[in-house]
Amino acid sequence: MPDSRYQIDVSVVTRFLAEQSQPDQHRYAFAYTVTVRNNGEVPATLLSRHWVITDGDGHVEEVRGAGVVGQQPRIEAGASHTYSSGTVMTTKVGNMQGSYQMQAEDGKHFDAVIAPFRLAVPGALH
Repeated sequence: MPDSRYQIDVSVVTRFLAEQSQPDQHRYAFAYTVTVRNNGEVPATLLSRHWVITDGDGHVEEVRGAGVVGQQPRIEAGASHTYSSGTVMTTKVGNMQGSYQMQAEDGKHFDAVIAPFRLAVPGALH
């Protein structure tokens, strides 16, 4: 049973960036805005990220790194942190998922799961 003291919920909104895409070169750019909400009881710091990006051809790219967009935000209990980033794929449709590695103020390390979400050029899915 999950410990309610350590509850991080992640929501994502995606957007296709037509102005940064070059379909004739199989380059499709997407932005995503992530909200990381601390629904637990203990403040926690986002230490690192692990993304799994799968394009429409099934190619998988894993990305790991410290923090998010150059930050390691400390998120108070009941508060949230929102940031935007992006990725480029060679297909019109793909998905991303992953996790954030968190450290609670009391020293406990835990993962916040990022459920799979879809990246798709408008009209690419019927």
